[in-house]
Amino acid sequence: MKAELLARINAAREARKSVVRITNLADGTDTVIVEGDAYDGPFATALPAAFRSGKSSQAEIGGKSYFLNVYVPPPRIVAIGAVHISQALAPMARIAGFDIKIIDPRSAFATEERFEDADLLAEWPEEVLKTSPLDSYTALAALTHDPRIDDFPLAEALRAGCFYVGALGSRKTQESRRQRLREQGFESAQLERIHGPIGLDIGAANPAEIAVSIIAEIIQAFRLRPLS
Repeated sequence: MKAELLARINAAREARKSVVRITNLADGTDTVIVEGDAYDGPFATALPAAFRSGKSSQAEIGGKSYFLNVYVPPPRIVAIGAVHISQALAPMARIAGFDIKIIDPRSAFATEERFEDADLLAEWPEEVLKTSPLDSYTALAALTHDPRIDDFPLAEALRAGCFYVGALGSRKTQESRRQRLREQGFESAQLERIHGPIGLDIGAANPAEIAVSIIAEIIQAFRLRPLS
């Protein structure tokens, strides 16, 4: 592979962007496509499928054989709130293949005893996100019900283009939240990206069931996400 193509792949991975290396199996030539690049022609169907699945494979395209080597950043979940729902969500996320970070400045909730083996930070989201910013391969779940804790990461998630943004609360609570975000300059189309009440509507009645509905909605959002 040419040095400039390898450098492009490494730069994309460092920036947590998906990239596909297309190798023509007949002559060994390579093409590198970063998610967001313009492409059409014979690859218009194969590339979106590769980006969504994250799986490398051989493909017959335009009468020629290619190998599509796919590099996708590991998707992750940032949960705001060390609450009962987060206790159930953490192991479910790991089983489903998501890294998960839990952030809550309330030290009475964010304890190792309640979150064994979890990536748990008893800090304000404003501080954590300075050094660990959100991105398009992150799902943000705001679960504290406290605007002093939830509102900042929700705004950051919208700005960063997180593939999923969800917030716990009734429809009345959601409207109050949207109004606060409007006052920060967010438009209605941006606010429509917030899933609230959070989770698929499966009639969930307890924290574990709510966690199931959240992880299901996150998976749905990730697998069906639009590709720019």
